[in-house]
Amino acid sequence: MNELSAQEHTPIFQRIKDYLLEQIAAGTWKEGDVIPSEQALVKQFGVSRMTVNRAVRELTSEQILTRRQGAGTYVAQQKYQATLLEIKSIADEIRARGHAHRSSLQQLERSKASELLAKQFELAPGHALFHSIIVHFENGVPIQVEDRWVNPLCAPDYMEQDFANVTPNEYLMAAAPLQGATYSIEALAAPRDIADMLAIDMRQPCLVLKRQTRSNGQVASIATMWHPGHRYQFAGSFA
Repeated sequence: MNELSAQEHTPIFQRIKDYLLEQIAAGTWKEGDVIPSEQALVKQFGVSRMTVNRAVRELTSEQILTRRQGAGTYVAQQKYQATLLEIKSIADEIRARGHAHRSSLQQLERSKASELLAKQFELAPGHALFHSIIVHFENGVPIQVEDRWVNPLCAPDYMEQDFANVTPNEYLMAAAPLQGATYSIEALAAPRDIADMLAIDMRQPCLVLKRQTRSNGQVASIATMWHPGHRYQFAGSFA
């Protein structure tokens, strides 16, 4: 079946859905932009209002579009996903969606463990630690601030990495093979520095993932990852 024949056999409402998705993917309509009215789409495709309504309604239920009473239908704010069942590089998560990842290194330093950090790392107070703060972007949108502390005993070359080309997760998975991990998630208001890096208002809630990883019987890293709640969600499934 050639492309024309396949298109002829595609339900009309699906063709309208495909058209709307193509326009969004091409950037004709960006997040927050209003799309043509149902009446305009009826005229454009020469179909019934019911057919157009089905296409728009399905895209709304799929959270691609959002309707505002009396104001029209808009391109919805996309919620980027991260899995909780596997510890993956955020760069891999983003590329798997067919999107572009980049990162911006905000801080990279050697520091001495405070009493709290020393306890968390099961080390003596004052023990050397590495500390990095990195902002991760998806298609140019900041979606995560990664604030990570690293045990030099597990990852001695951490400070020498080029974090524009490798994520901390990618380096650590090779240098300190994962033995186990614990994590927690909570909703918090971002402090000003985090809000600035995520380009959000301080009043907007963030999803905060705190994760401790172990390797070779030692705590390898402790990371706090801030995500803007209105454009991010965690997901997972069990087989």
